[in-house]
Amino acid sequence: PLVMRPEPTLLLTRRTAHMSTHSGQVAFPGGKVDETDASHEAAALREAQEEVGLDPHWVHIAGALPTYTTGTAFIVTPVVGLVRPGFDLTPNPQEVADVFEVPLAFLMDPDNHQRRVYRWDDGAERSFFAMPWARDDGREHFIWGVTAAIIANLSRRIAWEGLTDAA
Repeated sequence: PLVMRPEPTLLLTRRTAHMSTHSGQVAFPGGKVDETDASHEAAALREAQEEVGLDPHWVHIAGALPTYTTGTAFIVTPVVGLVRPGFDLTPNPQEVADVFEVPLAFLMDPDNHQRRVYRWDDGAERSFFAMPWARDDGREHFIWGVTAAIIANLSRRIAWEGLTDAA
């Protein structure tokens, strides 16, 4: 969800510590497509309402980014929603520990996209994106993995489209 403030932001969540997968991680509101969902877009709107209480009335679906397949075989279709300011949120305490907005300008700046490597004891390595961000109140959020990769893909896509439009 892109919140269309005078300086746009991206709405993110931090998952609760007791979640069975990706606990405590920064994520987009969203989740699995249910049988009752008519589309990925419908699932994104339903999930955002279930997780953070974002009423679909405030959201205009702009489209979807290319499908992203994780290293653990999750297939993610990122849906971009433009959110009008003025909404109220009610996070689901079973799923969401925190909801926050990050300035889009920070996230779209390639200088803030870090490539990190995790090494296991057996010598195996895994490379991933990270975008550490500190809020004005001093609280820090470590945006990494799939969430950071999707943001980096969005940044590259916006930069590419900007370059092609200027040509």
